[in-house]
Amino acid sequence: QVQLVESGGGLVQPGGSLRLSCVASTSAFNSEVMGWYRQAPGKQRTFVAHIGPGGSTFYPDSVKGRFTISRDNAKNAVFLQMNNLKPGHTGVYYCNMFYSPTAWGQGVQVTASS
Repeated sequence: QVQLVESGGGLVQPGGSLRLSCVASTSAFNSEVMGWYRQAPGKQRTFVAHIGPGGSTFYPDSVKGRFTISRDNAKNAVFLQMNNLKPGHTGVYYCNMFYSPTAWGQGVQVTASS
C-alpha cells in the first residue's frame, strides 16, 4: 500500500508563508496526478491544488495566486508553497493521488493566527 508522509506545517502569523512537503512511496509516482487537500476544524476535507506528471497545475479560485504546487519526480515528492496565509487557511493538510487516492497519511497542521 502506498504511504504518504506530509511535513512542513506549523504556526504562522497572518500574512506569513509555509512550504509543505509530501513523499509518496509508489513506483508509479511519475505518472500520478498529485493533489493537496485541507481539512479545517469541524469540516470536511476540501481540494486545494493538483499537479500532473509533467507539471501542469490546477487551483480553485480560493487559493489561486496565493498557493503554488510543485513536484520533484526524482524524489517522489510534491510541495505546496503557501503565501499570505489567512486564518481561513488553518487546518490539517494532506496529499494524495488525485485520480486513484490511497489511504490518507497523518497530514500536517497549519495554523495561521496572531
